[in-house]
Amino acid sequence: MKGLSTVLLSEATPGCPRETELVRACQQKRLGAEERLYKHFYGYVMSISLRYASGRDEAQEITDDSFMKAFAGIDKFDTQQSIKPWLRRIVINTAVDYHRKNKRYQQALTIECVSIPVEEHSISQLTLEEMLEIIRQLPDLLRITFNLYEIEGYSHQEIAQRLGISESSSRVYLTRAKQRLRALYQRYWGEYNG
Repeated sequence: MKGLSTVLLSEATPGCPRETELVRACQQKRLGAEERLYKHFYGYVMSISLRYASGRDEAQEITDDSFMKAFAGIDKFDTQQSIKPWLRRIVINTAVDYHRKNKRYQQALTIECVSIPVEEHSISQLTLEEMLEIIRQLPDLLRITFNLYEIEGYSHQEIAQRLGISESSSRVYLTRAKQRLRALYQRYWGEYNG
C-alpha cells in the first residue's frame, strides 16, 4: 500500500505546486495533511512570528496560534491563490491579537530620545539573526509598529486601526523604535567591535 505522502504527490496535477496539493489535502480532511502543511510552512510562519515576538517562546505561541487559525479557515481558502500571503496575514493578525491580549501585562514605555550616528557600511556586516535579536529587544509596541510599517508596508492609519492607537501615536512609536534600534545597534556593535 502506498504511503499517504506518495499518494498525495502522485495525485498532483502537472504544473500544480506541492503547496496547493497540501492545501487541498487539508480541505479534504485527509489524514496527516495538517501536520504536513505545518511542517512545510513552519519555517516561513516562525520567521514572521520572530519579528513580532519578544522571544522564541512567544514566537512559538504566535506560530501555533496562527496555524490553528489557518486550519480553522482552510476550507474557505481559494487554491487558485498563493497560500503564503494568506498565511502571512494570519500570522501578522495573530501577533497583533497576541499583543492586544497581553497588553495589560506590559510595562509603560519609557524611552529616552537618543540620536547616535551609525556607520551605514557596518550594518551590512550583521547577520539576519543578529538583526532579529536587536529588533526583539524593542518594547512590544515599538517592535510591532516598526515591523508593520517598515517590513510589511502598512500605513500609519492601518497600524492605528490594528493596534487601537491614534495615527500620531503610530508615528511616535515608529520614531522611537528607530531611535532605540540605533542605540541598541551602537551598544551591540560596540561590544563586538570595541
